[in-house]
Amino acid sequence: MELMMRNMFQSLGKSRTANRLAKRYGLRFGAARFVAGETIQQSINAVRGLNQDGRVATLDHLGEFVFSEAEALESADMCIQTLDAIAESGVTSNLSLKMTSLGLDISRDLCVSSMRRILDRARMHGNFVRIDMEDYAHCQVSLDIYRELRKDYDNVGIVIQAYLFRTMKDMDDLHELGANLRLVKGAYKESPQVAFPEKSDVDENYKKMIQKHLLNGHYTAVASHDEAIISFTKDFAKTNGISGSQFEFQMLYGICEELQKQLVKEGYRVRIYVPYGVDWFGYFMRRLAERPANVWFVLKNMFK
Repeated sequence: MELMMRNMFQSLGKSRTANRLAKRYGLRFGAARFVAGETIQQSINAVRGLNQDGRVATLDHLGEFVFSEAEALESADMCIQTLDAIAESGVTSNLSLKMTSLGLDISRDLCVSSMRRILDRARMHGNFVRIDMEDYAHCQVSLDIYRELRKDYDNVGIVIQAYLFRTMKDMDDLHELGANLRLVKGAYKESPQVAFPEKSDVDENYKKMIQKHLLNGHYTAVASHDEAIISFTKDFAKTNGISGSQFEFQMLYGICEELQKQLVKEGYRVRIYVPYGVDWFGYFMRRLAERPANVWFVLKNMFK
């Protein structure tokens, strides 16, 4: 049953029709728990609230359904406006983005040009940009573009997914760059030809990734709500004399808030991924696919 629901939500997340309907009805039925709002100002207000109790953030203007060059350029402009808003407001937040929202599927050159514009603005503000990893079909091109950008920018990082077989090799290849990586388990539906189908295998690979990146001396963002993974990271860092300044924990807006606050109290750096924008549906569906508890939260809101 759980697998069936997960597959259903993942398929819905890729539906253009469902996305159009979602835009029409707005952030209802519980989506506002996971998405900070539809405007930059709403997202800045959310980040300010996080900052007040010691959490930092990374803002993401959601935009997975981009079908034209004009839409891609508009999405890039929104990223730049977000960086400007962060600087103007004084909140503590980085920027995260998906390169498909910048037109990667339309034109690689268009995407790279927009990435350079965004990174130039981030550098001007002394800020950092994280490239989100998407599905397997976009993995290699995302890594290729990241390597290209790192020749000119040191304020950019990328995400690596534990459920892919290729990940440890990718980490070896990125070692020479001193890459700032966000390590995640992975949220897309992938073939067993390219990804571990069993959760236990994903968890073991995730631990190996954390060990490798920390021991390599590179900045590590451990993005997980799994308390076993978080405890493993804390114990490994302590045992190996790794400073807390070399890593941070990252979690999603609206999920495990008490755990987030507890980690801050313990002195760890905690960064919250804060999505916003009108194109929120695909992101919302992945959150529902990940945890059945999220589905029951939404159903309760529907009948209030």
